[in-house]
Amino acid sequence: MNLFWLLMSKKQTGEAKIRFGRFEMRVPGTRWQRISLGMALMVGGVLGFLPILGFWMLPLGLLLLSIEFHPVRRFRRRLEVWYGRKKASPKRKRGPGD
Repeated sequence: MNLFWLLMSKKQTGEAKIRFGRFEMRVPGTRWQRISLGMALMVGGVLGFLPILGFWMLPLGLLLLSIEFHPVRRFRRRLEVWYGRKKASPKRKRGPGD
């Protein structure tokens, strides 16, 4: 299973959801709301050293922006593939001289 499995779906209720792993979160329905929320999360993530804000906001902002922007979606997909390959490859044991 991918680290960030992204599924943008509209159920019968019409609300947009984003799903990563086993967690699901509702996202704003309009494009400008998703973009502004994603940008706000990215700015908050950059200021993660402050007490209320945190670095957890960066990946969440990237995830929201990957819905709308192809370059961000490509970056997220490459990260998924890299992590999947790293996780699937057998771990090499290192000896004392390595």
